[in-house]
Amino acid sequence: MTYVYLIESTYKASEHYVGVTTDLKQRISDHNQGRSRHTCKFKPWYLVAYLGFADPRTAHAFESYLKTGSGKAFLSRHFLPKAHMTLPRPHHV
Repeated sequence: MTYVYLIESTYKASEHYVGVTTDLKQRISDHNQGRSRHTCKFKPWYLVAYLGFADPRTAHAFESYLKTGSGKAFLSRHFLPKAHMTLPRPHHV
């Protein structure tokens, strides 16, 4: 199974990251331990959502889409509503 995931910074709630992995738990741990140059300055992170794909090519294509303008709009509309921003954020994954 290949996962496309969305994480949000507990340090700065306006910071989000979309990625793809086959080991979701380890990948979130890597983000929180600063092992990604793209996310290390906004750690810690928590998992907002993920989708599992049987076909890795489909997962990578969906991740690429989510990083486009329309993909970011999709995430904002469906996974990051304004009401979400007022909820307390967990400190751990």
